[in-house]
Amino acid sequence: MMERNIETFIGCDSSYEEADIALFGAPFDSTTSFRPGARFGSSAIRHESVGLETYSPYQNQDLTDFHTFDCGDLELCFGSAEAALSDIEEKTAEILSDGKLPILVGGEHLVTLGAVRSVAKRYPNLHIIHLDAHADLRDDYLGTKLSHAAVMRRCHEILGDGRIHQFCIRSGERSEFEFAKAHTELYKFDLTGLSALTERLVKDGSPVYFTIDLDCLDPSVLPGTGTPEAGGIGFVQLLDAILSVSKTNIAGADLNELAPMLDASGASTAVACKILRELLLALHSNIKSGEDK
Repeated sequence: MMERNIETFIGCDSSYEEADIALFGAPFDSTTSFRPGARFGSSAIRHESVGLETYSPYQNQDLTDFHTFDCGDLELCFGSAEAALSDIEEKTAEILSDGKLPILVGGEHLVTLGAVRSVAKRYPNLHIIHLDAHADLRDDYLGTKLSHAAVMRRCHEILGDGRIHQFCIRSGERSEFEFAKAHTELYKFDLTGLSALTERLVKDGSPVYFTIDLDCLDPSVLPGTGTPEAGGIGFVQLLDAILSVSKTNIAGADLNELAPMLDASGASTAVACKILRELLLALHSNIKSGEDK
């Protein structure tokens, strides 16, 4: 049995038993290649969420209308990426086995791999929708296979061709874009193609893992991230993407790469909090609509 975390994300204080969604943090950034600090992202989002309302005028929904359990942050081994991934995989599996939807808050983007390992075991025909500034398709980074710069390459080794769909990508080595042409569905710069993809996935009912790297946003919107890249999308565009993707058969999701200490104004954390609120509400609404059918 899981006990509620002492400090929870706003509106996420239901008991584990009654919750439809279980939120947990993965404070890990040991493979960060530029500016560290993402390990503080999940706790900052939780702490600063008190500045939000539980009600979203965008969706006309309130977090208090639903049941979300906040597990708090995992205690992860900073000296071993594999040990950290194993703990994330184990927590994700526990949540899935209890019939709840796991939502992971990072942390650097490598944490996604732990959750995907678990979700893919349960759903072998899993698709990934990946929003990011970076392709994350390197075979290794400085000789290391387990890196935030290689996380989608490791996910591809699990899922295979045609099941990773990448959007907003505007940075990477030439070899990553060449790999994507042959093995993933990659859209450069923006969200072109997302609506058509979600319509197809809704129609065939495929399970989807939704991963949001916050650097998909332009640095003018969210500068507090480890590897900011100019030319990103805005908040409203990301909200539209969340509302679209949430209509699919979501099997797991995450939000990662907030480095709160890199934005002393606190604006980046405030943006991340609002994105998480909208993501939770959209996923809850989809769960409810499925139950009502």
